[in-house]
Amino acid sequence: MPEVARVRWFEAEPEVLVREREAMATAAPDLEWRDELHWRWRTLCGWEGLAPTWAGERPKPDGLDELLAGRRLKLRVMYREAFPMVPPVLDPIDPVPPMDRRTLHPWHVSGDGSLCMVQTAQDWRPGEDTAADLVRKASGWFIEYLLMENEKIEAMTLRGIFEDTSLDELIREYANG
Repeated sequence: MPEVARVRWFEAEPEVLVREREAMATAAPDLEWRDELHWRWRTLCGWEGLAPTWAGERPKPDGLDELLAGRRLKLRVMYREAFPMVPPVLDPIDPVPPMDRRTLHPWHVSGDGSLCMVQTAQDWRPGEDTAADLVRKASGWFIEYLLMENEKIEAMTLRGIFEDTSLDELIREYANG
């Protein structure tokens, strides 16, 4: 039987790639497209670089710059073969969550070290959601990750820091030293 040539998702649906590139250029201009990203045992396409420091629609809380102290989340955003039916994988490069934090719900990290940005299957809407939507969530994850590392909170918020203002006062404390 002759081998069938593989068709990558963006070759089969170039309009989806255009939508993804436009969304990422707006949301996270410091991420760069890569045709080949090596992850685990496979090669995928996607983005690599720095997530935005604040991706919320509401104003960033006072003290955020002091909490971040110049740090930014560096990550790979990888599209699996079944995209857009399944969400991309967000693999943090810096920081890399330690093994003992993986699969623990408060940290929102999967066992393979990738970020858990989708709580239920209904949270990913093929054809509507983009990788950029997940990168926005990841930038909020990073802020909460730093608060967890500093033992200021015991668990990350369920809705994310851009919707949940419960951590704003805590972040404000960083502005005062």
